[in-house]
Amino acid sequence: MANKLLTSICDTYNIKYPIFGFAHSVNAVIAITNAGGLGVFGGTRSTPGEIEQAMATIRAAVGDKPFGIDLVMPPGMPQQDNRDAIEAEIPAEHRQFVNRIKEKYQVPDGTKPGMRSRFVRSTEMEDQQLAAVMASDVNLFACGIGAPPRAIDQAKALGKKTCALVGSPHHVQRAMQSELDLIVAQGYDAGAHTGEIGTFSLVPQIVEAADGIPVLAAGGVATGRHIAASLMLGAVGVWIGTAWLTTEEHQDHMSPMNQKKLLEAGPSDTVISRADSGKTLRQIRSAWSQEWASDEAPAPLKMPYQDILVGDILGAIDEHSVEPLVHSPAGQGIGWFNEVTTVEATMQKLVAEAVETLEGRSY
Repeated sequence: MANKLLTSICDTYNIKYPIFGFAHSVNAVIAITNAGGLGVFGGTRSTPGEIEQAMATIRAAVGDKPFGIDLVMPPGMPQQDNRDAIEAEIPAEHRQFVNRIKEKYQVPDGTKPGMRSRFVRSTEMEDQQLAAVMASDVNLFACGIGAPPRAIDQAKALGKKTCALVGSPHHVQRAMQSELDLIVAQGYDAGAHTGEIGTFSLVPQIVEAADGIPVLAAGGVATGRHIAASLMLGAVGVWIGTAWLTTEEHQDHMSPMNQKKLLEAGPSDTVISRADSGKTLRQIRSAWSQEWASDEAPAPLKMPYQDILVGDILGAIDEHSVEPLVHSPAGQGIGWFNEVTTVEATMQKLVAEAVETLEGRSY
């Protein structure tokens, strides 16, 4: 059934389907890889020790099948992982606004730092995370924001494939300076950090600018028809994240309330906000994003200052399931996923639809 989906990327990575699946859940990454795709673990908010454990766990479960890890390594981050130094620079106006949200929605204190505030996004932490990645036998190293040569060069020297996510044509030349093996063209439709150009406008431009480097299409890829369209635009495969959020395997990384909101959401129920990290992040619309979009709200701070400002309250919101404020990153493709299923079933549905579309059959 899947012969129509064999592309050059399948041979290069020895995978059954040209589908790269991004997830923060180790179990989901394992399932994606074992289902014939290439699972990519989102490791940006993991400690070096957690990265080491995740890489070992995935390898033990997938055998010699290839898998990857993605780190966000934006330029301009502070040198040191020093929360006190960041806290000292946060304006009082911003602290007061967050406190007003906490009081308005009666958010209890969290029992531990939030996911975004338990360490500072910094060069020091990046280097420690990189060391854990390079010490592992992970096959693909991807950079979600930025592709610093110091990271790409280390990975290439160790025989790992390298990849960068880009959101506009002018990012390609900068990324190509690092001699990447793969480029992901991520359109406006995508969940989490995303740019301003729609996927169908972006992908062919990136294919042309990439000068022969293989390109994956990302952003709103939710059905087999999207996969077929991506191949017609010149991509050799796709990078998918949102589809796995509603799978059984991802439940270890998703609260029941977050899962309910994802299942009920349609394409118009997502919004791009800087309120979580300081960078644009597409997420499910909630009172959190609405509060930060109000006239009374201060402008979100740059990363990592916004991380530290809101990290603890975001952790408390999830810990205590404060319904109006609960939200999750998700792409505009979320409207196609309205029931909990397995990674395997999701993969097979995507593949079947793609093949039928490419063969000109209806389904």
